[in-house]
Amino acid sequence: MPEGHTVHRIARQLSTDLVGRRLAVSSPQGRFAAGAGRLDGQVLVSADAVGKQLFCTFESGDVLRVHLGLYGAWDFYGSLTPLTEGSFAVGSMGAPRLRRAVRMGEDEREDPAAEGGLVSFPPHPVGQVRVRLASTETVADLRGPSACEVLDPGGAAAAIERLGPDPASTDDLDRAGGVMVDRLTSRNVAVGQLLMDQSVVAGIGNIYRAELLFRARLDPHTPGRRVPREVARALWDDWAVLLADGIRTGVMITREDLSAAQRESALTDPALRHWVYHRTGEPCLVSGDPVGVEEMAGRKLYWCPGCQV
Repeated sequence: MPEGHTVHRIARQLSTDLVGRRLAVSSPQGRFAAGAGRLDGQVLVSADAVGKQLFCTFESGDVLRVHLGLYGAWDFYGSLTPLTEGSFAVGSMGAPRLRRAVRMGEDEREDPAAEGGLVSFPPHPVGQVRVRLASTETVADLRGPSACEVLDPGGAAAAIERLGPDPASTDDLDRAGGVMVDRLTSRNVAVGQLLMDQSVVAGIGNIYRAELLFRARLDPHTPGRRVPREVARALWDDWAVLLADGIRTGVMITREDLSAAQRESALTDPALRHWVYHRTGEPCLVSGDPVGVEEMAGRKLYWCPGCQV
């Protein structure tokens, strides 16, 4: 499932290339025809991410809310502005070409089928495109989201209110961190589960959960009420740092022990990025104990029984 940094990058791409433009909005697969018809022909006013959810506000006040879920992704075509630190995906450098597709989802990557040849623009929708947002120069296609709906301003505000704080969506990190600490330390639920609860803190998924807990050397089974407030606050502060780095690079690198050269290699080699995630049975990079895995909150939890005690 795409984690918070990916959704923030999608919001930035939309903000850069589609906000302020009058859009043709359609539903090529037909499942979102009514919602698309409601938005069609309007100017996109803003695109904002809160946690794993995207909120695109149009001139009427209508808001397109999207949650990518496990399988959702956006494909971008046409005239595109490179995001910070190079281009749209790691290893993609230089100006985009017409008919280049850039996928932003669980793994950001360029579409190899887009290489070479002259094609018309906009490209014909391929596959199950739920929503197409199109200007005269740029197209964004949404596929496979778990949630896609049009809300009025009150409905959008209510959806955001249900979410926990997001370091990248607040102007007051200190206050937002206090909210997260209060919610986490007031419940008798394992901290490894609470970090995945989007009403406690927004944007953390399976990778960031495992890595944040390891970096804090915190047992994921510890009830929230038994987590010292200063430790909970340190989790928030660390999340803010990791999220900002992920937004900037498009890659989740959670090992703080890497040299500059190793970090550069980690941008293209996932095996170098994490302390415990996807390292079941391998020796912990700190203690040497085998990394364990178990089910928690419906997802695989990776942790080191030797370090996280």
